[in-house]
Amino acid sequence: MSVDTSLDTSLDTSLQGQRLVVVGAGSRTGRALAVAASAAGASVVLAGPDPRKLEWTAGELSGPSEVVTLDLTDERSIAGLAARTGRFDHLVSTAALPANGPLKDLELADVQRAFAAKVIGPLLLAKHLAGQASEHGSFTFFSGVAAWRPALARTVMATTNGALAFLVQALAVEIAPVRVNAVSPGIVDTGSWDGLGTEKDAFLRGVAERNPARRVGTPEDLVKAVLYAIDNPYVTGTVLHVDGGGRLV
Repeated sequence: MSVDTSLDTSLDTSLQGQRLVVVGAGSRTGRALAVAASAAGASVVLAGPDPRKLEWTAGELSGPSEVVTLDLTDERSIAGLAARTGRFDHLVSTAALPANGPLKDLELADVQRAFAAKVIGPLLLAKHLAGQASEHGSFTFFSGVAAWRPALARTVMATTNGALAFLVQALAVEIAPVRVNAVSPGIVDTGSWDGLGTEKDAFLRGVAERNPARRVGTPEDLVKAVLYAIDNPYVTGTVLHVDGGGRLV
């Protein structure tokens, strides 16, 4: 299965000659972002836990890339990414390790992994790589609508996403002038809902009917938001909500 490389780049974002690190490049969203960045002229460092998926992403790119296996729960692995990456311009992390389920059934190890991916991991990425970012560089992390619309059995997801939203504000001050932002997706058809089986289409239709935008999101919507955060030098410490207004209803 090939990724659609015909993403709308009407924002005219040019990354010519820039170096972009994509953490979570094996996911559908990370892959779409890497493809768009490569098409915009960037060289791309593809990082994530599964080298096979990273190599798959590398095969979809039109420009130079490098694959780095990364475990966000291990600081030594993050330090290794920094050593391999060297100087760069922008880092984007789509990483998440959800720990969903009723409160009474939560396992501490799963909760810790969720925080490692969404909160501690981004903190350590900034710790180890901020000094290697260009003066006009940026970090963009992925939060999520659950922080603004808590739901049953999603307590950890709501908490980690909310913590990340505040983390980007603190980091924007701490590592300035390097910019730090977050993208907060709503319900996006990235394949994560495929587990619903035959109920998926009905679920997504219901979401679209309730959403002020009257649709669900696509990976392209998220890529456009990331490219905006990367390209606009006056945006930092900000959460870009890409949820069709879902957090409002």
